[in-house]
Amino acid sequence: MADRSFLTWPFFEDGHRAFAEEIATWADDNVGPLVDHHDIDKSCQSIVAALGASGWLKAAAPLGAGESHDVRTLCLARETLAYHTGLADFAFAMQGLGSGPVVLAGTPEQRAKYLPGVADGTAIPAFALSEEDAGSDVAAMATTAEPDGNDHVRLNGAKTWISNGGIADWYVVFARSGEAPGARGLSAYLVEAGTPGFEVAERIDVIAPHPLATLEFDGCRVPIENRIGGGGDGFKVAMATLDIFRSTVGAAALGFARRALDEGLARARSRQIFGAPLADLQLTQAGLADMATGVDAAALLIYRSAWTKDQGAARVTREASMAKMFATETAQTVIDRAVQIFGGLGVKSGVKVEELYREIRALRIYEGATEVQKVVIARELVKAAEAADAAAAAR
Repeated sequence: MADRSFLTWPFFEDGHRAFAEEIATWADDNVGPLVDHHDIDKSCQSIVAALGASGWLKAAAPLGAGESHDVRTLCLARETLAYHTGLADFAFAMQGLGSGPVVLAGTPEQRAKYLPGVADGTAIPAFALSEEDAGSDVAAMATTAEPDGNDHVRLNGAKTWISNGGIADWYVVFARSGEAPGARGLSAYLVEAGTPGFEVAERIDVIAPHPLATLEFDGCRVPIENRIGGGGDGFKVAMATLDIFRSTVGAAALGFARRALDEGLARARSRQIFGAPLADLQLTQAGLADMATGVDAAALLIYRSAWTKDQGAARVTREASMAKMFATETAQTVIDRAVQIFGGLGVKSGVKVEELYREIRALRIYEGATEVQKVVIARELVKAAEAADAAAAAR
């Protein structure tokens, strides 16, 4: 069982502690039978349906007028589900990320039409931002939204690495609408699966399989009422969404790391080497100590970031980037050490630490690679120093 002692930290309220215990119990009883690694699409659809039926997706897609995400709750959910399996975490996370722009910037009509199905698990959304040459550099986006009369636009271009691609019921698609150069000329549109001119061009296989696809748009006609926010607000909508969910990527990595620590500790205690448990060797003990310290340090950064956002901070760019970067890099190290403790068995297909080794790798890339996070953190530091200098000069 995963360590839950961190729930006593002052970052959490009683409601968070109750939520964490309840979803952990639910996951223990329900997640395993829902996962079929030979049918990833069906597994994700089944997990979404089960999460919705049990009420957990209300945290991912809050329905009340003016209601937004509680980031600590999102992090607790992702950490818990990731501890069990990456697919459960993926299914929950994408319900939140895919619908996030509608929660944050959608009209009342858009919220009423699209969010209830996400919350009850009967509809699957997707967040279509990345392109072949516009991943970390969103301003380089090439997909266009050209006016078609007064009340429609036509989308042309392609998106790739789109999670839930191929199984989503609707997509939030970001495109260049031309209000200004660069990032200020992007807009976001709701595009339903099956819309003429829109197709899933390719399904993408990766080392930790989940629904992933390339999307193509060829004169895809979309009502202007499906635009989320105003013209040119797309970058702002995307960044506000990622600002919330970037910390939760760290939480998923934390769930993987906690599971790797537990698996490694159990193996070290049970595996005999030179007539004694592997855990008696000082080098093994040093590795376990580093693993446990990394897990706690990652948790502190993640829940610091989530708490700060929940306290009303407009942006947590620095905090979320630190949490995402450190947690994902640390989880990679913790899982690698767990594999080492297992020895040859650690790279055998079907062994949990082998699965974790594949699962963690993508988290160091998506929603901002580690290298990008370092740039973001440094820029935030410089910006804060310049603001402090300006304030001092004005006094």
